[in-house]
Amino acid sequence: MRESALLVGRTLAAVAEYIRPGVSTLALDDIAETFIRDHGAVPGFKGYGDFPNTLCASKNAQVVHGIPNHDELLDGDILSLDCGVLMNGFYGDSAYTFAIGEVSNEIKKLLKVTKECLDLALAQCVVGKRIGDIGYACQSHAEAHGFGVVRELVGHGLGKELHEAPEVPNYGRRGNGARLSEGMVLAVEPMINLGKKEVVQSEDGWTIVTVDGRPSAHFEHDVVVRKGHCEVLSSFAPIEEVLKESTEIS
Repeated sequence: MRESALLVGRTLAAVAEYIRPGVSTLALDDIAETFIRDHGAVPGFKGYGDFPNTLCASKNAQVVHGIPNHDELLDGDILSLDCGVLMNGFYGDSAYTFAIGEVSNEIKKLLKVTKECLDLALAQCVVGKRIGDIGYACQSHAEAHGFGVVRELVGHGLGKELHEAPEVPNYGRRGNGARLSEGMVLAVEPMINLGKKEVVQSEDGWTIVTVDGRPSAHFEHDVVVRKGHCEVLSSFAPIEEVLKESTEIS
């Protein structure tokens, strides 16, 4: 599972090299699929529930499950790329939200706080804690900054199936929910809105968007529940190395 999770990060890093204004999400999707297949895996999302692509590419007010298309990215956009792979019988599933060109300060804050929500949620993924502890850590931090926490979409267990029990909401009460046990693998994925928490589904049957049209951010890691800490299987390091290099070049 670690191999699958790390391959997702490497795939998103390969895609990140091409993320800039003027590039379409469909072009990024082609890069991701080629990279995954070249490394002995298959896209985890393509064909899952009839989803047509390798990446979920969700821009601005799109929260998750955006379908890649020919529309070009614009300066000031944000883009959540959620990617899954299936390799050696196990899934990896991770997401990262990218800033396209120069984004506003409030967008920068949204991205920062959403990543912090993920880190705080992961700190709760230890033996003896409960599902509600994960959600509470995420919700309390996001709402302290005035952001909305999506209710309708949740993290999940992960393994030989892409979505396994238990569900992992990004909101909750401390001490509530299923107790976490040693070796449990979870995909934890805060989805945080700049405005209201409510979302709606688009006419394409997939894309989820914020009800008020304001931007949403999404980050996701795969983790193993351990005693006293969690073991993070996925990695943002290769993605952020590419982003650092592109910033230095520009």
